[in-house]
Amino acid sequence: MLHGFAKGATILETTNSGEAMQVITLSFFRFKGVSNKLWAFSQMLAARYPLKSVPGIGFHKLLGSGTREGFHPYPNFGVYGILATWATQEDAQTQIASAPVFQRYRRHAVETCTVYLSAVRCRGQWAGIRPFDVGEEPIEAENKSVAVLTRATIKPCHILNFWRQVPNISAAIRSQDQLQFKIGLGEVPWLHQVTFTIWENKAAMDAFAYRQWHGEAVQAVRAGGWFSEELFARFRVLQIDGKWEGVYPLTNCTNIVKDD
Repeated sequence: MLHGFAKGATILETTNSGEAMQVITLSFFRFKGVSNKLWAFSQMLAARYPLKSVPGIGFHKLLGSGTREGFHPYPNFGVYGILATWATQEDAQTQIASAPVFQRYRRHAVETCTVYLSAVRCRGQWAGIRPFDVGEEPIEAENKSVAVLTRATIKPCHILNFWRQVPNISAAIRSQDQLQFKIGLGEVPWLHQVTFTIWENKAAMDAFAYRQWHGEAVQAVRAGGWFSEELFARFRVLQIDGKWEGVYPLTNCTNIVKDD
């Protein structure tokens, strides 16, 4: 059931001026068994056109993941994601529930979870565009969960330098008490990398982001010109639909959909 809302209710996100805000969804699917994993792997190509044809969908990406919570160069053939943008949360909920491509993923998966987001900050580009609309007056609550997505295209000549840094950063992230969710994703193994984290609040996120060693690592990457393209985005977490690793990911999200 929904905490604080009737099951199936929709929150219409608006700016302070009353305009509807774009909603971003990130859906995760876990697969078990050889046949289901092979099916999921095949969808990285086969699902492109069906996903593009979903009514109302905007920018979208099919994503694979890595082992060790995703922060590892070796692919995890059991976990995949779909990122998409929508004009409204109602559009997102309707299509994720009813579009055949999403239904097929759920039939093959043993676990699914969708995070609904609204962007409060976005800089950089993804595939040559800025995919997430922030609006003129983004709304951000200090005591609610904050999600962060980073995406980078790594220059082939810097692949080894980049992946040498990953174990240290992964270990540091894992030790954060106020980190509620984390996963590493990617479009193309080793070259196109996405990280997605959810923090208990903005203060917790800032405390990690502005630690000296983390800042130095970011500066080293930029000074070395390791990326040909990069994007950073921060979001409000609007709703969580489903479990991940058997639990509901957040404790202080505005709206958590739980099974009865």
